[in-house]
Amino acid sequence: MNLKSILESLLFVWGEPLNINEISKILDLPVKNVAAALKEMAEQFSKDKDRGLIIQKFGNSYQITTKKENFEYIQSLMQTTVNKSLSTAAMEALSIIAYKQPVTRVEIELIRGVKCSNVIKGLLDKGLIKETGKLDKPGRPVVYGTTEEFLRHFGLNSIDELPALNIELKEDKKAT
Repeated sequence: MNLKSILESLLFVWGEPLNINEISKILDLPVKNVAAALKEMAEQFSKDKDRGLIIQKFGNSYQITTKKENFEYIQSLMQTTVNKSLSTAAMEALSIIAYKQPVTRVEIELIRGVKCSNVIKGLLDKGLIKETGKLDKPGRPVVYGTTEEFLRHFGLNSIDELPALNIELKEDKKAT
């Protein structure tokens, strides 16, 4: 068994952080053996300056990710790809959700000035937004926020990395 080759393949194909206990079960190996191999691989990946990928540890999970130095190139590709697959209306709604989250459909519609039900459904289907709860108000409106997929699509590590807004969004007193 070529453990490192198998680990690299698992991490690559999965695409999401993969828990070490799950990897251990798949390979029928003790967690400590898998952890040692992953640690060694992570060191090898980070030392190799010609490599564009690294192995990152998130708690008890591991994931193959790209090096931060390549961010601007990846961002350029991702923006082109996402912009091709998202309409202007979807990009507008997604921007509102990203900056105002948690936000309701009504609040999005007040800002955009048009109905957004189909746009929101499309963003949900693409996994870029999710329902994050319901407000404790009459009708219990659903509130939306962005997802990990949103961050990945736009090359962000967290929502805090969104560019600063140069405008202030007007709050509509009737919406609250």
